[in-house]
Amino acid sequence: MSITVEEKARLIKEYATKAGDTGSPEVQVAILSSRIATLTEHFKGHKNDNHSRRGLLMLVAQRRKLLDYLKAKDEGRYQSLIQRLGLRR
Repeated sequence: MSITVEEKARLIKEYATKAGDTGSPEVQVAILSSRIATLTEHFKGHKNDNHSRRGLLMLVAQRRKLLDYLKAKDEGRYQSLIQRLGLRR
């Protein structure tokens, strides 16, 4: 239920703000969004998997916190990121 090494490397390369960047909010949110999407697909076939559902809610909360931080720091980067990821807010 996690993302592959190749998928994670692709996300880091795509959302990195500079070379070797793995910890910027953009990269972290992109990785979390990918994990959230994977878990969401998992729940279509496993409706009663409440242990994993708790993990999903924790991932969503972590992504929300990172997005709130980015919005407070730099509104432009925040807007750009949610547009690139196709998030609602």
